[in-house]
Amino acid sequence: MSAASSSTAAKNLAERAQGLALAIGFDLVGVSPASPTRESEFLRDWIARGYAGEMHYLERRLEQRVDPRRVLEGARSIVAVALVYDSGPREEPPPGHARVARYAGGEDYHQVMWERLRALEAALETLSTEPVRTRSFCDTGPVSERVHAARAGLGWQGKNTCLIHPRLGSYLFLGVVLTDLELAPDLPEPDHCGSCRACLDACPTDAFPEPYVLDATRCLSYTTIESRGAIAGELRGDHGDRLFGCDICQEVCPWNRRRGRRIPDDPLGLRARLRPRPEWLQPSLRFILELDEPRWREATKGTALRRSKYRGLLRNALIVAGNSGCSELLPSIRRWADSDDELLAEHARWALEQFADSPAEP
Repeated sequence: MSAASSSTAAKNLAERAQGLALAIGFDLVGVSPASPTRESEFLRDWIARGYAGEMHYLERRLEQRVDPRRVLEGARSIVAVALVYDSGPREEPPPGHARVARYAGGEDYHQVMWERLRALEAALETLSTEPVRTRSFCDTGPVSERVHAARAGLGWQGKNTCLIHPRLGSYLFLGVVLTDLELAPDLPEPDHCGSCRACLDACPTDAFPEPYVLDATRCLSYTTIESRGAIAGELRGDHGDRLFGCDICQEVCPWNRRRGRRIPDDPLGLRARLRPRPEWLQPSLRFILELDEPRWREATKGTALRRSKYRGLLRNALIVAGNSGCSELLPSIRRWADSDDELLAEHARWALEQFADSPAEP
Protein backbone atom coordinates (compact mmCIF):
# COMPACT_ATOMS: atom_id res chain seq x y z
CA MET A 1 0.00 0.00 0.00
CA SER A 2 1.33 3.43 -0.95
CA ALA A 3 1.90 6.13 1.67
CA ALA A 4 -1.05 8.10 0.33
CA SER A 5 -3.34 5.07 0.46
CA SER A 6 -2.15 4.25 3.98
CA SER A 7 -2.84 7.82 5.12
CA THR A 8 -6.31 7.76 3.60
CA ALA A 9 -7.06 4.43 5.26
CA ALA A 10 -5.90 5.74 8.64
CA LYS A 11 -8.09 8.83 8.24
CA ASN A 12 -11.14 6.78 7.28
CA LEU A 13 -10.60 4.43 10.23
CA ALA A 14 -10.25 7.38 12.59
CA GLU A 15 -13.50 8.92 11.38
CA ARG A 16 -15.32 5.62 11.81
CA ALA A 17 -13.84 5.13 15.29
CA GLN A 18 -14.92 8.63 16.32
CA GLY A 19 -18.43 8.04 15.00
CA LEU A 20 -18.67 4.87 17.07
CA ALA A 21 -17.52 6.68 20.22
CA LEU A 22 -20.14 9.39 19.80
CA ALA A 23 -22.87 6.81 19.12
CA ILE A 24 -21.90 4.98 22.31
CA GLY A 25 -22.60 8.13 24.32
CA PHE A 26 -19.39 10.10 24.69
CA ASP A 27 -19.60 13.87 24.17
CA LEU A 28 -16.09 14.33 22.75
CA VAL A 29 -13.66 12.06 20.95
CA GLY A 30 -10.26 12.47 19.33
CA VAL A 31 -7.20 10.45 18.36
CA SER A 32 -3.59 10.84 19.40
CA PRO A 33 -0.47 8.79 18.60
CA ALA A 34 0.51 6.14 21.15
CA SER A 35 3.92 7.65 21.86
CA PRO A 36 5.60 9.55 24.70
CA THR A 37 4.89 13.27 25.01
CA ARG A 38 6.69 16.21 26.55
CA GLU A 39 3.90 16.46 29.14
CA SER A 40 4.37 12.82 30.09
CA GLU A 41 8.06 13.43 30.71
CA PHE A 42 7.11 16.38 32.96
CA LEU A 43 5.68 13.77 35.34
CA ARG A 44 9.19 12.68 36.34
CA ASP A 45 10.11 16.14 37.57
CA TRP A 46 6.72 16.65 39.22
CA ILE A 47 7.14 13.51 41.32
CA ALA A 48 10.74 14.39 42.15
CA ARG A 49 9.54 17.75 43.53
CA GLY A 50 7.32 15.89 46.02
CA TYR A 51 4.07 17.16 44.56
CA ALA A 52 2.53 13.67 44.38
CA GLY A 53 2.39 13.30 48.16
CA GLU A 54 1.24 9.82 49.23
CA MET A 55 0.30 8.79 45.67
CA HIS A 56 3.25 6.42 45.40
CA TYR A 57 1.46 4.36 42.76
CA LEU A 58 2.32 7.10 40.26
CA GLU A 59 6.03 6.38 40.65
CA ARG A 60 5.72 2.59 40.73
CA ARG A 61 4.49 2.50 37.12
CA LEU A 62 6.19 5.66 35.94
CA GLU A 63 7.72 4.21 32.78
CA GLN A 64 4.32 3.04 31.60
CA ARG A 65 2.80 6.44 32.34
CA VAL A 66 5.49 8.08 30.25
CA ASP A 67 5.25 5.65 27.31
CA PRO A 68 1.82 4.08 26.57
CA ARG A 69 3.47 1.50 24.31
CA ARG A 70 4.68 -0.17 27.50
CA VAL A 71 1.04 -0.58 28.54
CA LEU A 72 -0.12 -2.20 25.28
CA GLU A 73 2.63 -3.74 23.18
CA GLY A 74 2.23 -2.69 19.57
CA ALA A 75 -0.04 0.24 20.40
CA ARG A 76 -0.22 2.76 17.58
CA SER A 77 -3.12 5.01 18.48
CA ILE A 78 -5.06 6.29 21.48
CA VAL A 79 -8.74 7.10 21.20
CA ALA A 80 -9.46 9.75 23.85
CA VAL A 81 -13.04 10.39 24.96
CA ALA A 82 -14.84 12.75 27.33
CA LEU A 83 -18.23 12.81 29.03
CA VAL A 84 -19.65 16.02 30.49
CA TYR A 85 -20.85 15.68 34.09
CA ASP A 86 -21.70 19.27 35.08
CA SER A 87 -25.11 19.35 36.73
CA GLY A 88 -25.57 23.12 36.65
CA PRO A 89 -25.37 25.89 39.29
CA ARG A 90 -25.08 24.96 42.97
CA GLU A 91 -26.55 26.80 45.93
CA GLU A 92 -24.64 27.64 49.11
CA PRO A 93 -25.04 24.86 51.71
CA PRO A 94 -27.11 25.85 54.76
CA PRO A 95 -25.45 25.94 58.22
CA GLY A 96 -24.37 22.51 59.40
CA HIS A 97 -24.08 21.16 55.86
CA ALA A 98 -21.14 20.60 53.52
CA ARG A 99 -20.11 20.59 49.88
CA VAL A 100 -19.23 17.55 47.80
CA ALA A 101 -17.42 17.83 44.47
CA ARG A 102 -19.85 17.84 41.57
CA TYR A 103 -18.69 14.50 40.20
CA ALA A 104 -18.97 12.47 43.38
CA GLY A 105 -22.55 12.40 44.67
CA GLY A 106 -24.13 10.13 42.07
CA GLU A 107 -23.30 6.75 40.59
CA ASP A 108 -19.55 6.15 40.51
CA TYR A 109 -18.31 7.63 37.25
CA HIS A 110 -15.77 4.83 36.88
CA GLN A 111 -18.58 2.35 36.36
CA VAL A 112 -20.39 4.58 33.86
CA MET A 113 -17.20 5.25 31.90
CA TRP A 114 -15.96 1.65 31.97
CA GLU A 115 -19.24 0.40 30.51
CA ARG A 116 -18.91 2.85 27.60
CA LEU A 117 -15.18 2.20 27.15
CA ARG A 118 -15.70 -1.57 26.96
CA ALA A 119 -18.43 -0.99 24.39
CA LEU A 120 -16.00 1.17 22.39
CA GLU A 121 -13.33 -1.53 22.56
CA ALA A 122 -15.81 -4.04 21.14
CA ALA A 123 -16.85 -1.58 18.44
CA LEU A 124 -13.24 -0.96 17.37
CA GLU A 125 -12.84 -4.67 16.70
CA THR A 126 -15.37 -4.33 13.89
CA LEU A 127 -13.13 -1.90 12.01
CA SER A 128 -10.67 -4.54 10.85
CA THR A 129 -10.73 -8.03 9.41
CA GLU A 130 -7.66 -8.76 11.54
CA PRO A 131 -7.70 -9.17 15.34
CA VAL A 132 -7.64 -5.78 17.08
CA ARG A 133 -5.83 -5.34 20.38
CA THR A 134 -7.14 -2.74 22.84
CA ARG A 135 -6.89 -1.64 26.47
CA SER A 136 -9.05 1.04 28.06
CA PHE A 137 -8.56 3.19 31.15
CA CYS A 138 -10.39 5.77 33.23
CA ASP A 139 -8.36 7.10 36.18
CA THR A 140 -7.19 3.75 37.53
CA GLY A 141 -4.46 2.70 35.09
CA PRO A 142 -0.90 3.76 34.24
CA VAL A 143 -2.01 6.23 31.57
CA SER A 144 -2.33 10.02 31.76
CA GLU A 145 -5.77 10.47 30.20
CA ARG A 146 -5.57 14.26 30.38
CA VAL A 147 -2.29 14.42 28.46
CA HIS A 148 -3.54 12.24 25.63
CA ALA A 149 -6.94 13.96 25.56
CA ALA A 150 -5.18 17.29 25.05
CA ARG A 151 -2.98 15.79 22.38
CA ALA A 152 -6.10 14.41 20.66
CA GLY A 153 -7.69 17.87 20.46
CA LEU A 154 -10.34 17.46 23.19
CA GLY A 155 -9.15 20.68 24.82
CA TRP A 156 -6.06 22.17 26.41
CA GLN A 157 -4.54 21.76 29.86
CA GLY A 158 -5.40 24.93 31.74
CA LYS A 159 -3.36 26.72 34.36
CA ASN A 160 -5.30 24.70 36.97
CA THR A 161 -4.08 21.53 35.15
CA CYS A 162 -7.66 20.56 34.19
CA LEU A 163 -8.52 19.79 30.58
CA ILE A 164 -10.67 22.63 29.20
CA HIS A 165 -12.82 22.38 26.09
CA PRO A 166 -13.64 25.73 24.45
CA ARG A 167 -17.36 24.92 24.20
CA LEU A 168 -18.01 22.49 27.08
CA GLY A 169 -15.63 23.74 29.76
CA SER A 170 -13.74 21.47 32.16
CA TYR A 171 -16.36 19.39 33.97
CA LEU A 172 -15.32 16.33 31.98
CA PHE A 173 -14.72 12.67 32.72
CA LEU A 174 -11.87 11.42 30.55
CA GLY A 175 -11.10 7.96 29.23
CA VAL A 176 -8.76 6.41 26.70
CA VAL A 177 -8.61 3.30 24.56
CA LEU A 178 -5.16 2.17 23.46
CA THR A 179 -5.23 0.20 20.23
CA ASP A 180 -2.91 -1.30 17.64
CA LEU A 181 -5.08 0.16 14.89
CA GLU A 182 -3.40 2.83 12.79
CA LEU A 183 -5.71 5.85 13.17
CA ALA A 184 -5.00 9.34 11.83
CA PRO A 185 -4.35 11.67 14.78
CA ASP A 186 -6.23 14.91 15.40
CA LEU A 187 -4.62 18.31 15.89
CA PRO A 188 -4.16 19.58 19.48
CA GLU A 189 -6.28 22.50 20.72
CA PRO A 190 -4.29 25.71 21.34
CA ASP A 191 -4.00 27.06 24.88
CA HIS A 192 -6.66 29.72 25.43
CA CYS A 193 -5.91 30.65 29.06
CA GLY A 194 -4.02 33.79 28.04
CA SER A 195 -3.26 36.12 30.95
CA CYS A 196 -6.16 34.85 33.10
CA ARG A 197 -5.26 33.92 36.69
CA ALA A 198 -8.74 33.28 38.08
CA CYS A 199 -8.05 29.68 39.10
CA LEU A 200 -4.62 30.42 40.58
CA ASP A 201 -5.84 33.35 42.66
CA ALA A 202 -9.00 31.58 43.90
CA CYS A 203 -7.26 28.49 45.30
CA PRO A 204 -7.70 28.74 49.09
CA THR A 205 -4.57 26.70 49.88
CA ASP A 206 -2.19 28.15 47.26
CA ALA A 207 -1.84 24.74 45.65
CA PHE A 208 -0.36 26.14 42.43
CA PRO A 209 3.33 27.03 42.87
CA GLU A 210 3.23 28.25 39.28
CA PRO A 211 0.77 28.17 36.38
CA TYR A 212 0.15 24.67 35.00
CA VAL A 213 1.77 23.06 38.06
CA LEU A 214 -0.27 21.60 40.94
CA ASP A 215 1.21 20.74 44.32
CA ALA A 216 -1.22 17.94 45.14
CA THR A 217 -0.24 17.92 48.81
CA ARG A 218 -1.94 21.33 49.20
CA CYS A 219 -4.95 20.60 46.98
CA LEU A 220 -8.27 19.96 48.73
CA SER A 221 -9.07 17.19 46.27
CA TYR A 222 -5.94 15.41 47.46
CA THR A 223 -6.20 16.12 51.18
CA THR A 224 -9.88 15.11 51.39
CA ILE A 225 -9.65 12.03 49.16
CA GLU A 226 -6.16 10.65 48.59
CA SER A 227 -4.46 11.46 51.90
CA ARG A 228 -4.97 8.85 54.60
CA GLY A 229 -3.29 10.59 57.52
CA ALA A 230 -3.76 13.83 59.41
CA ILE A 231 -4.47 16.93 57.36
CA ALA A 232 -1.88 19.63 57.96
CA GLY A 233 -3.08 22.14 60.55
CA GLU A 234 -2.23 25.08 58.31
CA LEU A 235 -4.66 23.80 55.66
CA ARG A 236 -7.66 22.93 57.84
CA GLY A 237 -9.20 26.36 58.06
CA ASP A 238 -8.89 26.73 54.29
CA HIS A 239 -11.02 23.63 53.76
CA GLY A 240 -14.07 25.71 54.60
CA ASP A 241 -17.17 23.60 53.92
CA ARG A 242 -15.49 21.24 51.40
CA LEU A 243 -16.12 17.69 52.58
CA PHE A 244 -14.99 15.70 49.56
CA GLY A 245 -13.01 17.20 46.71
CA CYS A 246 -12.97 20.79 45.55
CA ASP A 247 -14.33 22.53 42.45
CA ILE A 248 -13.16 26.06 43.24
CA CYS A 249 -10.59 26.37 40.44
CA GLN A 250 -13.23 25.15 37.97
CA GLU A 251 -16.07 27.23 39.39
CA VAL A 252 -14.17 30.47 38.76
CA CYS A 253 -12.92 29.46 35.31
CA PRO A 254 -14.38 31.76 32.61
CA TRP A 255 -14.74 28.77 30.28
CA ASN A 256 -17.21 27.22 32.74
CA ARG A 257 -19.05 30.48 33.39
CA ARG A 258 -19.36 31.92 29.92
CA ARG A 259 -22.77 32.78 28.55
CA GLY A 260 -24.22 30.33 26.05
CA ARG A 261 -22.47 27.28 27.45
CA ARG A 262 -24.88 24.36 27.18
CA ILE A 263 -24.66 20.81 28.48
CA PRO A 264 -25.20 18.35 25.61
CA ASP A 265 -28.34 16.26 25.34
CA ASP A 266 -28.30 12.94 27.21
CA PRO A 267 -30.16 10.39 25.05
CA LEU A 268 -28.63 7.39 26.84
CA GLY A 269 -29.27 8.75 30.34
CA LEU A 270 -25.61 8.74 31.35
CA ARG A 271 -25.71 12.13 33.05
CA ALA A 272 -28.90 11.14 34.84
CA ARG A 273 -26.96 8.29 36.44
CA LEU A 274 -24.23 10.71 37.50
CA ARG A 275 -26.64 13.20 39.05
CA PRO A 276 -25.97 13.63 42.80
CA ARG A 277 -28.22 11.74 45.18
CA PRO A 278 -30.28 14.12 47.33
CA GLU A 279 -28.43 13.17 50.54
CA TRP A 280 -25.06 14.03 48.95
CA LEU A 281 -26.00 17.28 47.24
CA GLN A 282 -25.51 19.28 50.46
CA PRO A 283 -24.86 16.55 53.04
CA SER A 284 -25.68 17.08 56.70
CA LEU A 285 -22.59 17.06 58.90
CA ARG A 286 -24.58 15.62 61.80
CA PHE A 287 -25.65 12.73 59.56
CA ILE A 288 -22.03 12.01 58.61
CA LEU A 289 -20.61 12.36 62.13
CA GLU A 290 -23.15 9.86 63.44
CA LEU A 291 -22.35 7.19 60.84
CA ASP A 292 -20.78 3.94 61.94
CA GLU A 293 -18.84 1.98 59.32
CA PRO A 294 -21.69 -0.31 58.18
CA ARG A 295 -24.00 2.69 57.71
CA TRP A 296 -21.21 4.54 55.88
CA ARG A 297 -20.87 1.59 53.50
CA GLU A 298 -24.59 1.69 52.83
CA ALA A 299 -24.71 5.48 52.40
CA THR A 300 -21.78 5.57 49.96
CA LYS A 301 -22.59 2.35 48.08
CA GLY A 302 -21.99 2.71 44.36
CA THR A 303 -20.49 6.23 44.61
CA ALA A 304 -17.00 7.65 44.21
CA LEU A 305 -17.25 8.80 47.86
CA ARG A 306 -15.86 5.39 48.81
CA ARG A 307 -12.43 6.64 47.72
CA SER A 308 -11.85 8.61 50.93
CA LYS A 309 -12.61 5.55 53.11
CA TYR A 310 -14.69 5.69 56.30
CA ARG A 311 -12.10 7.37 58.52
CA GLY A 312 -11.19 9.84 55.80
CA LEU A 313 -14.75 11.06 55.37
CA LEU A 314 -15.20 11.45 59.14
CA ARG A 315 -11.88 13.27 59.41
CA ASN A 316 -13.04 15.64 56.69
CA ALA A 317 -16.43 16.13 58.35
CA LEU A 318 -14.76 17.07 61.63
CA ILE A 319 -12.70 19.74 59.88
CA VAL A 320 -15.75 21.15 58.12
CA ALA A 321 -17.69 21.05 61.40
CA GLY A 322 -14.93 23.04 63.08
CA ASN A 323 -15.08 25.60 60.31
CA SER A 324 -18.88 25.78 60.35
CA GLY A 325 -19.43 27.70 63.58
CA CYS A 326 -22.58 25.59 63.99
CA SER A 327 -22.86 24.90 67.75
CA GLU A 328 -25.51 22.24 67.16
CA LEU A 329 -22.67 19.98 66.00
CA LEU A 330 -20.74 20.23 69.28
CA PRO A 331 -22.16 17.02 70.85
CA SER A 332 -21.18 15.01 67.78
CA ILE A 333 -17.70 16.57 67.70
CA ARG A 334 -17.16 15.90 71.43
CA ARG A 335 -18.08 12.26 70.96
CA TRP A 336 -15.27 11.85 68.45
CA ALA A 337 -12.86 13.82 70.66
CA ASP A 338 -13.19 10.97 73.16
CA SER A 339 -12.69 8.29 70.52
CA ASP A 340 -9.98 5.63 70.71
CA ASP A 341 -9.14 6.46 67.11
CA GLU A 342 -6.36 9.02 67.58
CA LEU A 343 -6.61 10.39 64.05
CA LEU A 344 -10.29 11.25 64.46
CA ALA A 345 -9.88 12.33 68.08
CA GLU A 346 -7.13 14.80 67.15
CA HIS A 347 -9.20 16.33 64.36
CA ALA A 348 -12.20 16.52 66.71
CA ARG A 349 -10.13 18.34 69.33
CA TRP A 350 -9.02 20.78 66.64
CA ALA A 351 -12.66 21.32 65.67
CA LEU A 352 -13.59 22.06 69.29
CA GLU A 353 -10.79 24.61 69.51
CA GLN A 354 -12.43 26.54 66.69
CA PHE A 355 -15.46 27.05 68.96
CA ALA A 356 -13.39 28.10 71.98
CA ASP A 357 -14.00 31.83 71.55
CA SER A 358 -17.52 31.51 70.20
CA PRO A 359 -20.26 33.01 72.38
CA ALA A 360 -22.66 30.48 70.85
CA GLU A 361 -21.00 27.58 72.67
CA PRO A 362 -23.23 26.28 75.48
